[in-house]
Amino acid sequence: DAGVHSKAWYAATCDRKTAEDALYRSNKDGSFLIRKSSGQDSRQPYTLVVFYNRRVYNIPIRFIESTRQYALGREKSGEERFDSVAEIVENHQHSSLVLIDSQNNTKDCTKLKHIVRVS
Repeated sequence: DAGVHSKAWYAATCDRKTAEDALYRSNKDGSFLIRKSSGQDSRQPYTLVVFYNRRVYNIPIRFIESTRQYALGREKSGEERFDSVAEIVENHQHSSLVLIDSQNNTKDCTKLKHIVRVS
């Protein structure tokens, strides 16, 4: 279990558009929630949705079968791995999360600060 089900930041049945709309409404840098990934792929079960600088980022959360751990984004060498999705959230409430804008090829950083609930 990824440790998501009882968490305030977990929006279980929320789709991408609903999540993005909720974050735009919050309009606070560092607002976030976690939703189920639309693809329903066991290797990428969740998506971390973060608002920063008037943009919404959808960051895939990968499940690594071999180690039973989770990691963010595309696989890269030396990546941080976590035992649960809750650990990813806790970690990035204290240390910055790198946000990569692939369209504009820019990088930003923010911490996860404001939990957004989808109503």
